[in-house]
Amino acid sequence: MSSSGESNISIAKTVISAVGSAAAMAMLAHNLPQEVQDYIFLGLRSVLIKFSNQMTMVIDEFDGMVSNEVYESAQIYLGSKLSPDTRRFKVSKPEKEKSFNTSMERNEEVVDVYKGEKFKWIWICKQVGTSREYFYNPRDMNSTLRSEVRSYELTFHRKHKELVLECYLAYIINEAKLLKLETRTLKIHTMDYENMHDLSAVWTPVNLDHPATFETLAMDSEQKDMIAKDLDRFVQRKDYYRRVGKAWKRGYLLYGPPGTGKSSLIAAVANYLNFDVYDLELTEVKKNTDLRRLLVATANRSILVIEDIDATIDLQEKLSSRVADPSNESHEEGSKVTLSGLLNFIDGLWSSCGDERIIIFTTNHIEKLDPALLRPGRMDMHIHMSYCTPSGFRLLASNYLGVIEHQHFEEIESLIETNAMTPAEVAEQLMKDDEVDIALKGLIDFLHMKKKEHEEAYVDEEEENE
Repeated sequence: MSSSGESNISIAKTVISAVGSAAAMAMLAHNLPQEVQDYIFLGLRSVLIKFSNQMTMVIDEFDGMVSNEVYESAQIYLGSKLSPDTRRFKVSKPEKEKSFNTSMERNEEVVDVYKGEKFKWIWICKQVGTSREYFYNPRDMNSTLRSEVRSYELTFHRKHKELVLECYLAYIINEAKLLKLETRTLKIHTMDYENMHDLSAVWTPVNLDHPATFETLAMDSEQKDMIAKDLDRFVQRKDYYRRVGKAWKRGYLLYGPPGTGKSSLIAAVANYLNFDVYDLELTEVKKNTDLRRLLVATANRSILVIEDIDATIDLQEKLSSRVADPSNESHEEGSKVTLSGLLNFIDGLWSSCGDERIIIFTTNHIEKLDPALLRPGRMDMHIHMSYCTPSGFRLLASNYLGVIEHQHFEEIESLIETNAMTPAEVAEQLMKDDEVDIALKGLIDFLHMKKKEHEEAYVDEEEENE
C-alpha cells in the first residue's frame, strides 16, 4: 500500500475516533442534569470564543427591576426567523388570542442576516441558586417561581460592533413592534381601583371584539372621511409634534343624542388604528393623584375614553364654587377630582407622559361643558353625532338587510328627513325580521307612529303655551 493511502487511512481513523468520542460525550451529557448540560455547553462555547475574531453581546431579560426592551424585542423578532434547520422551538397561544406565538428554545441557535452580514443568536437559560428563587418582577407572572436567569447572546464579527449598536438593535426593536401589532388582539381596559397602588395591575384588560368599522358606521361619508384623514395625519406626525414642542396626543369630543353611534365610532377608531382602549370611569376616581397614576399606567398607541363627561363630573358647579370661594378647590383635592386636576390630566405636564395617545370624550349635552374643556389642545376635534339621515339609512339597510335599493326607500327617506330618529332606533326596526319587505314595512309603520307622536306633542305644547 502506498504512503498516501496509509495517510488517508490514518486520517479516516482519526476522524472516526473523534466522531466516536464526540458521540460518546454527547450521550454522556444527555444523561446529565440540565444544569450540568448548560455548564458544559457554556464552557465549550467560552473556549471557542477565545480563539475567534467574533464578539458576543449579552442581552439580559431584566435590567435590575426593569424589563429590558431589547430582550423583549429580540424574543418577538427571532420567533419570526426560525428556519427549517431549527431543531427545537416553543409554541404558545393564550386562550383568547387569535394567533400562535413561536419562540426559540434554550440553547438553540438562529442565524439572522442584516445588510449582508450574519448575526448568530442563542437563547441562554442559566440555573441559579435559591437566593434568586423568590425574585419578583411585577410584569412577569412566573418570576417568583423561577430559578433561572435568561438572556440572549448575540455573536458577530468584531468589526460590526458599531453596526449592531447604531443600526441592528434599533431595527430589531422596530420590527418587533410591527410584528406585535400584526398579531395582537385589541383589548379594552377597565379600571381596578383596588389595585391603585400597583401600576401594572390598575387596568384590567379583556378582548375587544367589536366589529364596527368606518365602512359600517351609519354616518355621513364626508364626515367619516374627515375623521379617518385626521387620524392618519395624527399617527404620521411624530416628528412634527416633537418639532413644535407638543405632546403627541389628540383629543376628540363626540356629542349628540343617545343612540347616535358614539360608542360604535370609538370601536371603529380602535379597529382602524389597532389601538387598545382604556375606559376611564371618572366617578370611581377619588382624587387628582389617582387620575395621574391612571394616565401613567396607560400604554402608548392607545385610546383613553371618558364617556358622558357632563354627567360624571359637574364642572359648572365646580367652577361656580371656585369663583365664589377660591379656597374651596383645595378642600376638595383630597376626596374628589377637581376641574384643574382634570384639565392638567388632559393638557398639562402629565399629559406628556406617553406618546401617540388619543383621548375621546363623549357627551349628550355639549352645552353643559365648560369652555375650558372645549378649547383646542384638550378637545381638538368636535364631532357631532346626528340623528339618522337618508344616507345613513341606506347604509344600515345594506348592513342589516343586504339591499342597496328598494321600492320602499323613497318613502322611508322622506319620513326620516321629517323625524328625529337615531341610527340605533332604525337599526332596531331593521333587525326585527329577515324578510326585506316585512322589515322595511315595519320601519315605515314605526316612522309614521313617531311622526304622529311628535305632532301630538307639538299640539299639546302649543295649547299649554296659550
